[in-house]
Amino acid sequence: MKDAWRLGERQGTSFGEVAYGVFGEGPPVVLVHGTPTRSYLWRNILPALAESHSVYTYDLLGYGESEKGVGQDVSIPVQSRLLGKLVGTWGLEEPAIAGHDIGGGIVLRAHLLEGVGFSRIALLDAVVLTPWLSDPRSSTWHVREHARAYEAMPDHLFGAFYSAYLREANSDLGQEALGAYLAPWQGEDGRRAFVRQALQFEEQHTGVIEPRLGSIEAPVLVVWGEEDGWLDPSQAPRLRQEIPGSKLKLISGAGHFVQEDAPDEVAQDLVGFFSGGEEWSS
Repeated sequence: MKDAWRLGERQGTSFGEVAYGVFGEGPPVVLVHGTPTRSYLWRNILPALAESHSVYTYDLLGYGESEKGVGQDVSIPVQSRLLGKLVGTWGLEEPAIAGHDIGGGIVLRAHLLEGVGFSRIALLDAVVLTPWLSDPRSSTWHVREHARAYEAMPDHLFGAFYSAYLREANSDLGQEALGAYLAPWQGEDGRRAFVRQALQFEEQHTGVIEPRLGSIEAPVLVVWGEEDGWLDPSQAPRLRQEIPGSKLKLISGAGHFVQEDAPDEVAQDLVGFFSGGEEWSS
């Protein structure tokens, strides 16, 4: 399958080169994907947001089209510092922001520990509250325990594993989407990059921000798929409770990748929230 999704810009940083794109005009919004995906995740959300906002989206370091390399640090703390650098380089002053999966933890670390200001924060099926990495039966743990085997795995076997892995999220991913998410991880360098990011997950990287969640003053919207197979939906009301004044939207019938399962509904919610719509006002 030919992968048609491409980001048109490159930004060099002290951490490595990052692929990004800017769409539309208006107040800035930044979209941060999680693991094991890429900015392609936002493709069906971008058009609605770009009608009224300048939308910045990028591939995390070590993911998608961004730089991958041996010995690279692609941990959540580094990604959060990188986000802060990008916001500054792009000349954005308190943009609105959305983070999915580990992207949610990255956004909150940038805000709470790196001092990056955001006007509004949307957290979609976000890796924030612990535990999120403690199940030794999970596919992620299997990768961590058998890292060399996954690095050496032939592409067709890795592709079969990756497809099964994403299906555990309970999201409706078609072959085109699966192919687009798999593409950056193919080949020896791609498989090594996939293993590298899995080995660098640490619950403490989000655990350190949990005591600070109550200090968030920006409006926050928590969005969660009711059928999320990776992050228990019970985390959603817990997260809303931890963040004063936050709003919660559960997406019926959606799994972990809500942008894939309910793109129109998610786009409508984010447009309303980022525009300060009455429904999302405190």
